[in-house]
Amino acid sequence: MSRQLPIPREDRYVELAPVDERVRVQSRPWWQRLWDSALVRKGVILILLALIWEALARYQNNPLMLPSALDTASALWAGIGDGTLPSKVANSLFVLIKGYALGVVGALALTVLAVSTRVGRDLLGTLTSMFSPLPAIALLPLALLWFGLREGSLVFVLVHSVLWAMAVNIHAGFQGVPETLRLAGRNYGLRGLRYVVHLLIPAALPSILAGLKIGWAFAWRTLIAAELVFGASSGGGGLGWYIFQNRNELYTDNVFAGLVVVILIGLLVENLVFETLETVTVRRWGMQNPG
Repeated sequence: MSRQLPIPREDRYVELAPVDERVRVQSRPWWQRLWDSALVRKGVILILLALIWEALARYQNNPLMLPSALDTASALWAGIGDGTLPSKVANSLFVLIKGYALGVVGALALTVLAVSTRVGRDLLGTLTSMFSPLPAIALLPLALLWFGLREGSLVFVLVHSVLWAMAVNIHAGFQGVPETLRLAGRNYGLRGLRYVVHLLIPAALPSILAGLKIGWAFAWRTLIAAELVFGASSGGGGLGWYIFQNRNELYTDNVFAGLVVVILIGLLVENLVFETLETVTVRRWGMQNPG
């Protein structure tokens, strides 16, 4: 039986229309392009929350218990205008930066020691197990006993709130570095501190940034809580002391204005400082999903 060959087919050429005629790209509406911005979406959420707050305050109709969003905004504007709130915020941030920086340095030192020696690893594990569950605010009475009514008491509790959370995150990031990358670094002669600085820290940068954010959140809320109890530490006190004073004087709108400032500072640091830091580092280098 002879094998049949395929019947040859004539080549066909299809004349295509120009690209601009075949495909017409429809530009998206302006509101869809605007909605793509995370800043806009978060702003809409904040506006909706403010509207709900205003509706609840008007329904309750008791400014002493729940001032409206408009009353709080008026108190906030007055506090900014007379310079009271900016001075309180400056006092709080000045203390916060000191405690936060010392906590970050201590966490890095402990984790470098942990990845360098077996004793350092045991020391870090023991200390984090002991002190990480201990609330920082619980150490405030001891801090007042040791450092008195001075700034050192607040710095002490801030260091405690930052140190252990950051150390756990950084150490977890160091342990997550692939073994092949570690071997490559050793083959290039990286040892000791150079091994940590040039290999472990860049490879564990997402975990380090996560630890920085967690440490910031812990430090900020610990500072406000400590100032509510501790009071004036430098100058006229900080933002927590401002809230405490106005609560005693039953200026509830000022209390809410202080709380709003606490929230706004947290949002600004989270969305401007840390988001920018992630964008120019781990997202740019493809180490993290931009989401």
